[in-house]
Amino acid sequence: MSYRWPLKDPDETLDYSVDWSRFLGTATISSAVWYVQTSEIGKTALASGEDLTTASSSEVTDSIQNVSQSNTDTVATINVGSGVNNREYIFTCRMTDSTGSTAERTIKLTIREK
Repeated sequence: MSYRWPLKDPDETLDYSVDWSRFLGTATISSAVWYVQTSEIGKTALASGEDLTTASSSEVTDSIQNVSQSNTDTVATINVGSGVNNREYIFTCRMTDSTGSTAERTIKLTIREK
């Protein structure tokens, strides 16, 4: 099942989060890794400060940026910038907790000029 974040304008830089508190119980987040994909791009790890970039006919470059990322004991957050108007990006947050368990949540983000 995929979740959906609110629409994002290509010119905005916004925080998006996954709250793991119900999943974790008494455990805490040890690490969170973010991945992103579009229909044109396979699943790609998106490190902090990195652009996801592809070229179409070597003229147009499409990108979405992981400006930064952080987490508390229960919430993983990614700060997202840029993106291509009318494109849907699929973000996956892979979280490892203090007991060594790993889980993923997939969230869709649509870029739309506001």
